[in-house]
Amino acid sequence: MILTFVLGITFLMNAQIFSKKDIEICNSKFDYAVKNKLYEKPIGYIIAEMGKSFIGTNYTAHTLEKGKTESLVVDFNGLDCTTFLETSLTLARCIKERRTTFDNYQVELKRIRYRNGIINQYPSRLHYFSDWIYDNIKKGIVENISQKLGGKPIKFNVYYMSKNPASYVQLNDNPSFIPDIEKQEKEINSREYYYIPKEKILQAEKEIQSGDLIAFTTDAKGLDISHVGIAIKMDDGIVHLMHAPNVGFKVQISPMSLADYIAKVKKDTGIIVLRALEPK
Repeated sequence: MILTFVLGITFLMNAQIFSKKDIEICNSKFDYAVKNKLYEKPIGYIIAEMGKSFIGTNYTAHTLEKGKTESLVVDFNGLDCTTFLETSLTLARCIKERRTTFDNYQVELKRIRYRNGIINQYPSRLHYFSDWIYDNIKKGIVENISQKLGGKPIKFNVYYMSKNPASYVQLNDNPSFIPDIEKQEKEINSREYYYIPKEKILQAEKEIQSGDLIAFTTDAKGLDISHVGIAIKMDDGIVHLMHAPNVGFKVQISPMSLADYIAKVKKDTGIIVLRALEPK
């Protein structure tokens, strides 16, 4: 076991990157959950509660691009849209299973973030969120309920990563990874997914629950998903988006409804709605 102290705050331990503050925050989330017996609640409720506990946390871009080699990054102090969703889901699954140590959290995060739950260099991370969806459905962690909500089939045409390696430090430094990324893109493009077109979201709204995971489909060239977040259903039945919006913003619940939020983004075509499954 190797333990390195970097810049006075960050630990690199068996290919895991985290800080002492991350451990403290994680333990505080688990202490709150145990004290309030959140494990007795449905998984969606716990996801929403964990997400709300991060409201006000700073958005931080490129949170996982740390170091020259692929490592499990834990960062509770700064979140992007994907790590906010992953963090809330991971905490909720640990709470539901009553596995509430920092080590438990790291094990579950690795399972969710990496293909088949295994870290094997940069290509093993689920970079495209459509691939994240596919892999976590296969692992029994989530289900895509978009078809049940009246959704339509969709196929993606992803190629952005393989065609723009200079935008990714590890791809730029290790061009030998590009064929692996191209193979993954080809597999993604062969699959059929279901999504709810933006004009149909209001009709589907009554079936969306707090704690459902929301992925925004896009027609941006070479990409699949432009943004992700967590559904929050208000007392009036209107669904809002809890998310880490962008640089300069903090984790928040959007004041606009989910339907209104996506309507203002021209390149967004609709949403994929994922429901977390109860851990077995």
